[in-house]
Amino acid sequence: MSSMIARVSQIESCETLHIVKFECGEDELSMMSLELDERVQIGTKVRLVTKPTHIAIAKNFQGELSYSNKIPVVIDSINNGELLTSIKLKSKQSSFESIITCASSKRMSLQVGDNVLALIKASELSIGEVLDD
Repeated sequence: MSSMIARVSQIESCETLHIVKFECGEDELSMMSLELDERVQIGTKVRLVTKPTHIAIAKNFQGELSYSNKIPVVIDSINNGELLTSIKLKSKQSSFESIITCASSKRMSLQVGDNVLALIKASELSIGEVLDD
């Protein structure tokens, strides 16, 4: 799992659906959830998690996109397997991993040191741990 430390900045609820916004350094992240731990309140510090396979990468991106979470990152390392590529990414606050197909990595000509966007859908981000109450 890839993870990031963040602080809850906003909570919107409608029946059992919750949209939670977080501050993660300079980045604002959003999560969509059907269940929300009662300890999660505005100001709560949490560890956000997502699977590396749920982190897409955009290079030279311009335009609009429905992904709620767009994190500017630098490629720290690239490990090509036979079918999949593991890419280590660093933002100003966190380090995490993206796993994409080798075909995508080659098509995008990804290189160590490239500035790219890590993209995570709000439905693919979750709270792995509440760090304070």
